[in-house]
Amino acid sequence: MFHITQETAADWWEVEALYDLCFAPGRTALSSYRLRESVDPVRELSLIARDPDHILAGAIRHWPVRIGNDYALLLGPVAVHPTRQGEGLGGLLIRESIQIASAIGWERILLVGDAPYYSRFGFQKLSDVIMPHPTNPDRVLGLALRENAWVEIKGPVEKSEI
Repeated sequence: MFHITQETAADWWEVEALYDLCFAPGRTALSSYRLRESVDPVRELSLIARDPDHILAGAIRHWPVRIGNDYALLLGPVAVHPTRQGEGLGGLLIRESIQIASAIGWERILLVGDAPYYSRFGFQKLSDVIMPHPTNPDRVLGLALRENAWVEIKGPVEKSEI
């Protein structure tokens, strides 16, 4: 059983340590991090999961981005502590954050990831959305939270500070 809450300022260093453990310190060199630099994550969608002993087991963040004149959420990173992987916690965090994003009025979510994994949450390849280089275009995926939310959305993804 996990307890999911919004990440607080007091959780920040612990969450960063989890991301470093799961993705290595070089993770910030990835092109998606250029979209996150100097931008705050969406507070309501920065979630953590703790086990009954209050040990951090997982975390997820979302960031605002712009594609032309439209906005989207950039999901990631999502991480689960290696000792808790395989328990469905990553999926739980993703589903919870999708539900909250929809409830607070977001229309679309974007991510860079493996289609076989993320397709079970409804994510599909976005052919007309361009992430910063060098991102593999086959890994650019989107989820519509409202009907036709990705229709006519195309072009480069840029930083946003909504």
